[in-house]
Amino acid sequence: MLAFTLGWFANWLVHRFRRASAADMGELERLAQSLHEAEEARDQAILYIESREGDLMNQISQMEAELRATMEGLRDARQEVEEMRAYIERMHAKG
Repeated sequence: MLAFTLGWFANWLVHRFRRASAADMGELERLAQSLHEAEEARDQAILYIESREGDLMNQISQMEAELRATMEGLRDARQEVEEMRAYIERMHAKG
């Protein structure tokens, strides 16, 4: 009788753990799928950010080049104004 009871209890424990393991495996599969989807979303976000960063860096480079050209043009215009002012002052001084 004791052997039967121990056998039945051992069988019950094995089936109990086996059922829990199946449920746990299903949960693990769902978690693995969620993790995979999250990693894909992260990778896509990283690619988008890197692409956007490259675009913005190109825009910054273009704007800096335009700013340098504008500043150079302004410097040339100021120099020309000073030369014209000096020329006009010399003409008034002669005449």
